[in-house]
Amino acid sequence: MLGSSVDFAVPVEVAFDYLADPRNRPEWQSSLRSVELLDTGVPRSGLRWVDVTALGLRPRLEITALERPEVWVEAGVWRGIRARLALWFEPQPEGCTVTVTVRVKGRGLWRPVGPLVTVAAALAVPRDLRRAARILSERSDGH
Repeated sequence: MLGSSVDFAVPVEVAFDYLADPRNRPEWQSSLRSVELLDTGVPRSGLRWVDVTALGLRPRLEITALERPEVWVEAGVWRGIRARLALWFEPQPEGCTVTVTVRVKGRGLWRPVGPLVTVAAALAVPRDLRRAARILSERSDGH
């Protein structure tokens, strides 16, 4: 499992609500074209969706933990690959810090792919979170 932290210049509740809602993901996650919700309603533990990626992959994801505004966890499955991504939110005087951990495991023929995808995700996810932080910062500045 690999992790890193990203500072957000908005209140912790603002960052949490934005990042916890899968419908916002195509705006800040570079690998996504769209999200197809499998359940209706507000983000909550058990909410399921499908990411439609730029490469045409369609992993199924589910929120497995949601404790506003402190922690949000998702689990995903695509073929023989299972992924877990967790976000922890910590208030700061000038906004908040979001710490992310990601782990990808492959099963069967996919087993060797897990560590490689974990490293790739550990590089991509913080970059995407920095993009989300910029989006939210610009919105709070009135841009």
